[in-house]
Amino acid sequence: QHDQIVSGVDWSKNSNRIVTVSHDRNSYVWSQEATEWVPTLVILRLNRAALCVQWSPKENKFAVGSGAKTVCICYYELENNWWVSKVIRKRHDSSVTSVAWHPNNIFLATASTDGKCRVFSTFIKGVDAKYVVNLPDAPADIKFGEQIMQLDLSFSWAFGLKWSPSGHTLAYVGHNSMIYFVEEVGASPSAQSVAFRDLPLRDILFISERLVIGVGFDCNPMVFAADERGLWGFLRFLEERKTTSSSLPYSSQVLSEKFGKLYGQSKSGLNNESASNAAAHENCITCIVPMKKRESSSEVVTRFFSTSGLDGRIVVWELAEEEE
Repeated sequence: QHDQIVSGVDWSKNSNRIVTVSHDRNSYVWSQEATEWVPTLVILRLNRAALCVQWSPKENKFAVGSGAKTVCICYYELENNWWVSKVIRKRHDSSVTSVAWHPNNIFLATASTDGKCRVFSTFIKGVDAKYVVNLPDAPADIKFGEQIMQLDLSFSWAFGLKWSPSGHTLAYVGHNSMIYFVEEVGASPSAQSVAFRDLPLRDILFISERLVIGVGFDCNPMVFAADERGLWGFLRFLEERKTTSSSLPYSSQVLSEKFGKLYGQSKSGLNNESASNAAAHENCITCIVPMKKRESSSEVVTRFFSTSGLDGRIVVWELAEEEE
């Protein structure tokens, strides 16, 4: 159905529906009928490309970020038997690269190439049940599209962002090789900035309230953890790789490898030792998603997750039990 690049896809596991968005400015919700997947067009009313999409936790809405500096909140209108959208406008100064739903199904966090992270209310009368706003200095009823918080921590493009399983912590990453952790979301949030010496991240995932996995241009998942005081820091790379001998100085070799991965260049001239120690990913990792056991009813993320990247690979990981 799409005639340009499909830039976002998400699956609702309970209702078994797939939503896709594309640079053609369209979105489709796919439902399975017998052995066929039947698409339903969603009216987005965008004049720029749709870039990302995600179902809400209750799967009664989904959010679409776009290059039109807007976010579309889409829901099913039973009377007319189609999907419609309400648009959050005049808030972003550039393209919306990522969206993330709070567990309460109302708050939505966005990341943008203007370097900012924002949190909005997506309450839609008749779609969402009334909820209690647990934010200081906040009105009892926050209307649709009202901005709850704006963070100007990153001075570069902001990419992936996620909420912790409880919704207490929000984390997002910038193209400046930094990751930001925000607590007490509201008028007066507390934030931590963690800088690392490696290439930037593109996406992140909370394994637990105190453990985060980040993936990006280093082609190797990075583990971040919080200590007893709640201070976050880089722990280690998830994949251990052997160093190979080279005639180049160490610093030149590292820079050459890193820039090669950043621009998608393939490695050449590998010897037998390095070939036997092939990395799980050989290009930028762009996505990380949790995997949950079918028989488990808990919404807490398990230690299993998968990653996919520009190398065309999908890799399933299992975190050591002692690190949960």
